[in-house]
Amino acid sequence: MKKYVIFLLAFFTISCGMSQTAIEDKLGSWFTYGANYKVSNKISVSNVVQSWHYEIADNFNFLFTSIAINYHVSSKIITSVSYGFNDIDCGFNKQGTHTYENRFYEQISMKQNIGKLPFDLRLRLEQRILNKPAPTDNAFHNRTRYRLGTKIKLNNTFFIRLNNEFIWTIQTTKNDGFTENRAYAALGINILKSTNLQVGYLNRKIKGLDLHRLQLGLFYSIDFRKQTEKI
Repeated sequence: MKKYVIFLLAFFTISCGMSQTAIEDKLGSWFTYGANYKVSNKISVSNVVQSWHYEIADNFNFLFTSIAINYHVSSKIITSVSYGFNDIDCGFNKQGTHTYENRFYEQISMKQNIGKLPFDLRLRLEQRILNKPAPTDNAFHNRTRYRLGTKIKLNNTFFIRLNNEFIWTIQTTKNDGFTENRAYAALGINILKSTNLQVGYLNRKIKGLDLHRLQLGLFYSIDFRKQTEKI
């Protein structure tokens, strides 16, 4: 367990030592709530709510909400479609105007073990409809996202979650293309059999910025199949 804790501390120290601008010097927060509801052997429904802040629990940046329907092809492959509505405030240190977004995505998730280490990968295609305040024109973005991660079990209570996600926005005649990278490391705590809490650090590199976010996430799952069997 010690070597994993040392890795997390090293990851955090190296990433935080590269700040340059005012926005990069701020340690922000990224709160996440996620739930999954298994309704049949093949179908589940999941929803996610995220709140981003330029500073810890202050200076609002982004509210993300989504709901997805998932089809379990097998125990290792899941396909998903989703809709989300989001509120974006890009103004740092000021009360900026907001952009409202309707977002759709199509996704495939896969799990695979390499030796004793489990890996999960996620490939997502997104369509983002951005309703910007006048006189700015509204925008439509297509994005491709690829995430590779692992969950390392330490014991029955604690685990370590690591993942890295690369995001590519496709360039059009009206919108610039750009890339983004999100690296995440967290300590997870199994509160109940179906519920876990994750406390970690996320490094977000986007449009020349190197942003640092403290992340707190609560995740749980409910299997409605078992409840139906009891009735």
